Amino acid sequence: MGARLLAGVVGLAIVLPILWTGGWLVTALVAFVVLVAMDEWSTMMAGPQAERRNRHRAFMIPAGLAVFLGILLVPPELRLTIPAVAVILGLCFAMFAEKDVVQAGSDAVRYVVGLLYAPMLMAPLVWLRGRDDGMAMVLYLLAVTWLGDTGAYFAGRFFGRTKLFERVSPKKTIEGGLGGLLLSALGGTLIARQAGLPFGFAEAILLSALLDVAGVVGDLAESLLKRAWGVKDSGWIMPGHGGILDRIDSLLFTAPLLWAWLLIRP
Repeated sequence: MGARLLAGVVGLAIVLPILWTGGWLVTALVAFVVLVAMDEWSTMMAGPQAERRNRHRAFMIPAGLAVFLGILLVPPELRLTIPAVAVILGLCFAMFAEKDVVQAGSDAVRYVVGLLYAPMLMAPLVWLRGRDDGMAMVLYLLAVTWLGDTGAYFAGRFFGRTKLFERVSPKKTIEGGLGGLLLSALGGTLIARQAGLPFGFAEAILLSALLDVAGVVGDLAESLLKRAWGVKDSGWIMPGHGGILDRIDSLLFTAPLLWAWLLIRP
């Protein structure tokens, strides 16, 4: 618990000033997160096989960075080309790098999903910070995500009885999920109103609740990957917290949802 708390404090001490400053520093921070995430993805894919791990890294790290920067830099009307490029890159590299056809097919799917996962789903975080109210919006997003995790932990610990999705995440309970949903909805609404974000009361409640649900789905999605690949943590970079993918699994689903909400709301 001490290592976990210290890692969390150090992480906030690094991230918050960068978010406050904004601009290219936020892009650089998210790019670093993407690079580490691609390294972790490559490691989980390869398991104990060092040669395969190095080959995966040699492709996934530069390709992941290229996809991330591409989605940020191309004009909006061309952004749909980036997923297509990611699919082509993943398929081609697997085809030529792996001699075994069955393994090549398996790797191709993992490459494509990996390139569409962290590199593309983290981009909305940069767009959110670029808004005039970007700092408040990002803090709201982080707070709702954190409140959901906190509410789920304590509600699950004291009241948890019914498993939510046992074959993917044995510790999660429906009672914990409801506790996280309640705390996210109420706390997120209070934060949104106090920060002057452009959400009405009912909208803030609904949005905060939806963000919590998206965060839970993101957490379960990463749990599924780790269970399928037989790993406990995605990495080691944050003592007590696991890897970068363990820390951003919820944000990978909540940030795109918040960005989409802001685009389609009247």
